[in-house]
Amino acid sequence: QLQLVESGGGLVQPGGSLRLSCAASGFTLDNYAIGWFRQAPGKEREGVSCINISDGYTYYTDSVKGRFAISRDNAKNTVYLQMNSLKPEDTGVYYCAASLYDVQTTCISVAGSYWGQGTQVTVSS
Repeated sequence: QLQLVESGGGLVQPGGSLRLSCAASGFTLDNYAIGWFRQAPGKEREGVSCINISDGYTYYTDSVKGRFAISRDNAKNTVYLQMNSLKPEDTGVYYCAASLYDVQTTCISVAGSYWGQGTQVTVSS
């Protein structure tokens, strides 16, 4: 059974950090792009950062450049999103997804073939 499971969300103060994990089971990530997406209340889901597993090519949306870092551990079949200098506007449910598109298309078009269940990130004092 193909599955993506996110973890690592929580409540953090502005300026704090969190690391999200996206673990895949039932398939290997080698041929996919993996994206992190978020959805705030009342807003559409948006692409935050995406990575091509085979060559490590990455994409970041402008609002997180310099603060977030996406990485992968092929041996663990897991993708991470390190989030630093968090802001209240980063609040939302964060999802990971596997896509057969390139990283830019995956992130900009919110294109995913397989989706995780999401993890809540709340940035608040």
